[in-house]
Amino acid sequence: MKVIITGATKGIGAATLKAFLAIGADVAINARNEADLKAIQTTCKKEFPNQEVLIKVTDMSKKEAVLEFAEFVKKTWKQVDVLVNNAGVFLPGEITKEEDGTLESQIETNLYSAYHLTRAILPLMKPKKSGHIFNLCSVASLIAYPNGGSYSISKFALLGFTKVLRAELMESGIKVTAIMPGATWSASWEGVDLPKERLMAAKDIADAIVGAYNLGPSAVVEEIILRPQLGDL
Repeated sequence: MKVIITGATKGIGAATLKAFLAIGADVAINARNEADLKAIQTTCKKEFPNQEVLIKVTDMSKKEAVLEFAEFVKKTWKQVDVLVNNAGVFLPGEITKEEDGTLESQIETNLYSAYHLTRAILPLMKPKKSGHIFNLCSVASLIAYPNGGSYSISKFALLGFTKVLRAELMESGIKVTAIMPGATWSASWEGVDLPKERLMAAKDIADAIVGAYNLGPSAVVEEIILRPQLGDL
């Protein structure tokens, strides 16, 4: 099994990487920081010596970089079974107050990255009439909230992209799932004065993704919404 996960050195991405390695997958990952990529590759090779972990430094906000990553994968693998569009960035703020360029930045990273990579990788899925695409949306894809600003706009758009993709690929045998998690522990929450149990563990999101992947070919989970037991923050 061949799996691609973007933004896979921290949080949900890193947890999803290990979850797929644990079921025997080879995984190609990217991130902007080379040191982080090499560190997680080394860790994974020790824990999963029989699996392949490909790494490439990639700025997913840049179309050219996204397409270079796709070509890197295509030169190594002839097929892809799973694509997890996880790369994203959260910039808080209100639409009327956020810095100029914030919307463009959020759309480029949170939407265009998934759009361009999906289009580039689909030719490795379509010939075998199977595959699964997961897009990491958010509960911010469903409801606007204070200080969500352009981030929420980008996540609404990503959910829309996922719905269109699902409709277009329905007859191809390729599954499409929107993952919409609420507050999940990651590096961005470090230093926050909250009990750890108030937020979800990244592993829980990863397990939900693998669980959806493991369904038989006649069923697809179209949307998964996950929230902390005590609700949104």
